[in-house]
Amino acid sequence: MLIEPAELDSLLTSRASEVSGASSGAAHRGSGAAVTVLDARWQLGGPPGRAEFERGHVPGARFVDTDQDLAGPPGPAGRHPLPPTEAFETAMRRLGVSNGVPVVVYDGRDSMSAARCWWLLVYYGHRDVRVLDGGLEAWLATGGRLESGAEVTPATPGDFQAAPGHLPLLDADGAAALARNGLLLDVRSGERYRGEVEPIDNVAGHIPGAISAPMSESVEASGRWRPPEELRARAAGLGATTPGRTTGAYCGSGITAAHEVLSLRLAGVDAALYVGSWSEWTWDESRPVATGPEPG
Repeated sequence: MLIEPAELDSLLTSRASEVSGASSGAAHRGSGAAVTVLDARWQLGGPPGRAEFERGHVPGARFVDTDQDLAGPPGPAGRHPLPPTEAFETAMRRLGVSNGVPVVVYDGRDSMSAARCWWLLVYYGHRDVRVLDGGLEAWLATGGRLESGAEVTPATPGDFQAAPGHLPLLDADGAAALARNGLLLDVRSGERYRGEVEPIDNVAGHIPGAISAPMSESVEASGRWRPPEELRARAAGLGATTPGRTTGAYCGSGITAAHEVLSLRLAGVDAALYVGSWSEWTWDESRPVATGPEPG
């Protein structure tokens, strides 16, 4: 599920060797079978990730737009709802993603948006998707080189076939039930969970019964993931390892909650994602809201 910079560099070197040995090198570039690399840099409110991508990215990477490629149109289902199957398949094929070729996804440093791309690819059936631990910062810190400019268009589109349902998913009713009868984790900051601030959505607070579990607890200050034993201890402390207990996660709009799902999977726990998250929950004014430090 994770890949180190040195391992990615090795895969890229292998691909470069294939390209240089091919009789039609220019046409072959970007379609080698070693790995497909996606740059998923994104920040809520900007700056645009594509501009950063064009200033410098992992060689051969292609830019995946979180708002356009990894989500459906915003509305009652949330700010970043699940993209329709056909639309996601089309976007991934355009980026050169194929079912039988490993995919490596990275972002700036903490895997937040990369995890969203990881989750969607796995949910839609890709069997080999890994997140670059520490993102572009880790790549540069270990001597990785960059190239600039727009991405290279694949000589031929990928053949990815999207088939939904390979990871558990929650809707609003399922999230409410899980908060009552299982474990629902709110991975936003503690201040937003308690309802002290709400910079984005129209209501402050949390889903009644949800437990606060900020995403930042899963990563080190460097943006690298915490060691597996620490992630397992965190999961146990939250109650996610209790036998027979079902776990789910939500955030503001389903981006950082995907990071929590990956964190729990690294700890050996399968968790469901409430994609609509708080932005969908609060769209319906009849849904209950809790504030303060307790689940409520």
